[in-house]
Amino acid sequence: MTTPAPRRRAFSLRARVAVATGLGALIIVVALGVAVGAAIARNNLAQLDRRLEAASTILVPNAAVAGPFLGSFGDAGAFAITIRGSDGDVDTSTPTQLPSLDPGSHTTAIDGTNYRTYTAHDPVSDSLVSLAVPYAEAQDVTAEQQQQVAVAGVAAVAAATGLGWVFGGRAVRPLVTLTRRIASREQDLVPTPSGVREADELAAAAESMLRDFADAQRGTDAALATARDFAAVSAHELRTPLTAMRTDLEVLTSHELPAEDRAQVLADLTRAQTRVETTLADLERLARGELSTEKDFSETDLLEIADTAAGDAKRHHPGLTVNVDGPATPLRGLPAGLRLMIDNAVTNAARHGGAHTVDITITHGDGDGAIVLTVDDDGSGIAHEDRERVFERFVRGTATSKPGSGLGLALVAQQAALHGAAVRFDDSPLGGARLVVTFPGAAMSHRVHRAHTM
Repeated sequence: MTTPAPRRRAFSLRARVAVATGLGALIIVVALGVAVGAAIARNNLAQLDRRLEAASTILVPNAAVAGPFLGSFGDAGAFAITIRGSDGDVDTSTPTQLPSLDPGSHTTAIDGTNYRTYTAHDPVSDSLVSLAVPYAEAQDVTAEQQQQVAVAGVAAVAAATGLGWVFGGRAVRPLVTLTRRIASREQDLVPTPSGVREADELAAAAESMLRDFADAQRGTDAALATARDFAAVSAHELRTPLTAMRTDLEVLTSHELPAEDRAQVLADLTRAQTRVETTLADLERLARGELSTEKDFSETDLLEIADTAAGDAKRHHPGLTVNVDGPATPLRGLPAGLRLMIDNAVTNAARHGGAHTVDITITHGDGDGAIVLTVDDDGSGIAHEDRERVFERFVRGTATSKPGSGLGLALVAQQAALHGAAVRFDDSPLGGARLVVTFPGAAMSHRVHRAHTM
């Protein structure tokens, strides 16, 4: 088993801002401290050189007078003076004797102690006078001053970190507020701008996400409610033929029936089985329509679909004449759904209306670019009180005598809704019913006429 990696400790954004501010201040303070420390060291060394140079301006003119007394200063180590003649030999010196040096400032070590020296030439006696003080004098001052700089730098870093914490809290407050509002599932996350661009952008993105989530949740709830209702109604509709089939099977297995009665029971079984099969097929088509998405839509020709549907009606309804009239009409839709709509309209007219002639006509609306599909028949028509009800699932017209699933026109209404179309029944000039489906907008092209006599 793979051991899960330990979770990294989480820190608040406010703490991260404070730490980032402190680190930034630390980098700047260290850089400035190094530069200032080096400048202090150079400055103190320069001051020491100027002191030695000033002392030499007094000592050199009086070297002949002061020389005999140098040996009496003792070896305190506070300073050293050495006078050398033109031959380079030492004429006189303090107990701490300096080496031979060129004119100017130098740092030299004597018995393990560093000295800062200054050597000047005496033109009167043609001698070199060297003065020196312990280098530690300048180093001690430099170290003290650099320590003060370091203390000030630490204080500056601490102050920057503290200010980062204080101001960081104010800076991240909009994000903290936004987080709480997201956690409470508020829909309107940005009623007024917060002044922080990132917070406003995050709020807008979160608002869009929550809105999409809420829409998806409502869609899911509606789909579940529809599915429950659909399942309940479907079970009710299927229960009747299945119960009849079971009764017929019990009769066949428990009774010796005459051939005529047995044939009647078998015919009932066949009709019930056909009804169940038809209902299940229509339920499958309904479910497929419910699951359709935008990616299933494509450019198609409504006239071509109507022409194909009319041709196929020959095999299913012998003796039926289907006429197709209208322009070639490009339409973005579900080809299978449009075909199903026309097939069911023709089937309803032939099977339940007893029609012998069906006219399928495609026209365009006046000025609005709408496409109007009409299916007229010369059948028995649909009663006015049934013209809205028949589009509901498992509802059949009151004048219908032939068996059916009650889903044919429900499929027509579903496909119309999927295409954003309106559907209704009117009286037909042929004497039967007229189905009118109005689609929004499309271009009109050449007009054709086809007739199919079955």
